[in-house]
Amino acid sequence: MFDFEIDKKVKTAIIALVVIALIAVVAFNCVFTVNEQEKAVVLTFGNPTYVKESGLGFKIPFIQSVQKVNTTIQGFAIGYDETTSKFTPDATMITSDYNFVNVDFFVEWSVTDPIKSLYNSQSPQAILSNIVQSSARSVIGVNQVDSVLTTGKGEIQSLIKANVSDALEKLDIGVQVHNITIQDAEPPTVEIMTAFDAVEDARQKMDTYTNDANKYKNEQIPAARAEADKLLRDAEADKESRINEAKGEVARFNELFAEYEKNKEVTKKRMFYEAMETIMPEIELIIGAEDGSTQSIYPVKSFTEGGAN
Repeated sequence: MFDFEIDKKVKTAIIALVVIALIAVVAFNCVFTVNEQEKAVVLTFGNPTYVKESGLGFKIPFIQSVQKVNTTIQGFAIGYDETTSKFTPDATMITSDYNFVNVDFFVEWSVTDPIKSLYNSQSPQAILSNIVQSSARSVIGVNQVDSVLTTGKGEIQSLIKANVSDALEKLDIGVQVHNITIQDAEPPTVEIMTAFDAVEDARQKMDTYTNDANKYKNEQIPAARAEADKLLRDAEADKESRINEAKGEVARFNELFAEYEKNKEVTKKRMFYEAMETIMPEIELIIGAEDGSTQSIYPVKSFTEGGAN
């Protein structure tokens, strides 16, 4: 009798423990937590029902399940092996001028729709990587190698990002791209790299010479303008002087003409003598004798010294 009561108590205790364990298992499977960096997709019989934000969530045991998705901004490299710090074969691309160049990118992306990222694609990151590589080859393929290696990187990045965003919108896989950055770009051989370094050095020298030329131009133009103003002022002064001189000559001529009108013969002779006095001192007079000898008289005496008679 005593043994029967002990067995009954043991069975009751075992049953109670089993019930408590079942309750604990059920309670454990009813509750789940979602971190701030995640979103949880609640599945009912394997089909997505709703998305749970961060915090404490509840589900029906054995009927519902949960899949968590990282929604923070993530990143991965294309064309570059972070373990070996070397370019990968994906980095080699060809430009519009038929040059080869190694370009590696860093892509930043995040999940915008957890359900679509889980069920519209098997691997969103792999799809995104393929889209970026395809767009990068297309954009770099229409740019010259000089632009890819130097000044065109910013525009190339923007075009690749725009193309990738359009492709993701069409695919509708629940992810978005935040940034695509060219980490490095260089020719695939040492010889070509050296040549492009020389080109870049020449470009910098050209910029320096251009700046020096502009500086010299800015210094010389004011001086040239000042000199031009001076020449213009001198020309104006010379013009005024010549005009005044011409007016004086006209006035003297008018006076002489008035005298001529009064006494023409006397005025004509006086004018003739004045002209001769100006001309004769420059003339050499040669007198020939009967014996054939000659005598030179220079300068000729003025008509006013007795020669006019």
